Amino acid sequence: MTECQANRDELKRKIRKFKKLEMKIRFSHLDAPHERNKVARVDRPNMPLVWDEFFDLHESSAKNVKYPMSRLAEMDKEAFREVVSEFFYHVYHRMYEENGLAFVHAYDPETLAQMGLRYDADSAAVKKKFRELAKKHHPDMGGDSAGFIELMEKYKRLTNG
Repeated sequence: MTECQANRDELKRKIRKFKKLEMKIRFSHLDAPHERNKVARVDRPNMPLVWDEFFDLHESSAKNVKYPMSRLAEMDKEAFREVVSEFFYHVYHRMYEENGLAFVHAYDPETLAQMGLRYDADSAAVKKKFRELAKKHHPDMGGDSAGFIELMEKYKRLTNG
């Protein structure tokens, strides 16, 4: 086995562990008490895994994910660390959402991405980006009113929860 293949295999093992960790974090409380130590996933059609949106371990796949294996294999340690941080942010955000808990000082990562912000943007970054986009989309500035209304709804979702 070549060194490159060994590195890819190690990377795949790490990524698979993330899937097990997500299931343990999000679903362990739903399993029967005698099943708690196992990472068995009961059929939860309304609760898809964040892992499935982020990763695909196959070398050539048509699956649309944020980080396919080819992209992960090219990353340096710092970039990979950032992917892991982003992944677990999404996992905990989803867990808090599903359980009706407030994720204090954290915004919906999907809405942030739609506004062109990082998943871990703070309130100052959200406000700054909103003002920038508001100037661009405001009808008085030559923008589209539908785009401005959509922007206002996104901002309201972020600021008012």
